[in-house]
Amino acid sequence: METLSLLWGTVLLRPYVFVFLAVFLTIAILNMGVLRSLLFTVLAYTVAFICEYSSTRNGFPFGFYTYIDTTREQELWISNVPFMDSLSFSFLIYVSYTLSLFLWAPLDKKAWDIRLGDITPIKHSFKVIASASVLCMLMDVIIDPIAFLGDRWFLGKIYFYIEPGEYFHIPLTNFAGWVFVAAATLTCFAALNSWIDRKTPARTKQIPGQALLGPGLYFGVLVFNLGVTFYIGEFLLGASGTLISLGIFALVILKMRKI
Repeated sequence: METLSLLWGTVLLRPYVFVFLAVFLTIAILNMGVLRSLLFTVLAYTVAFICEYSSTRNGFPFGFYTYIDTTREQELWISNVPFMDSLSFSFLIYVSYTLSLFLWAPLDKKAWDIRLGDITPIKHSFKVIASASVLCMLMDVIIDPIAFLGDRWFLGKIYFYIEPGEYFHIPLTNFAGWVFVAAATLTCFAALNSWIDRKTPARTKQIPGQALLGPGLYFGVLVFNLGVTFYIGEFLLGASGTLISLGIFALVILKMRKI
């Protein structure tokens, strides 16, 4: 009962995380079915938690940091890591993967009804996984500096690094860690999904504009974090994040113009 109470407290304390999570699950189920979506979520959480647990003890792969347990009585923690933090990796990695697929896959377009073509040859390819890992890291370049300043908005102060970082208080090792976690998750899922494909073909649904859903959530997360960044008056950080976001958005526009 205590665990359920803390889980409910997590939802109440971090509602925006679970809004993103719910949208991610809806998109993932449309794209690859319930089984694969749940497996992806569990796998991403597990890889992220192991890496966070490791990093808070030996610095690998994100660098040395510590979570501040002021909310331990309000939300669910697993050991010394807030449950919601590792869970967030699932939708951040997945939407980065869908954006990578969008940029690499053939597209079928009728006005705004844009759908992915045959992704079978590339869906687990090195170029898609590598691109998704970099896109996930670029998302974190915008997210982590504002999360570090959580005491100035409704997130709250939740962690600190042992040594000051090079990029708005965040060490560069953190961004390398995000590439590692995303690549490890997607590589493990590629092996698992290939095995499942041989046993049970995916049953998916197609709706108009489906190829835009994952990338749309990707940019939705960026807009949310940039909005908070400007709201608390961090204009230089906001300008940096905006330039990164516009660069990624330009790639999407170029892809759509080529169809």
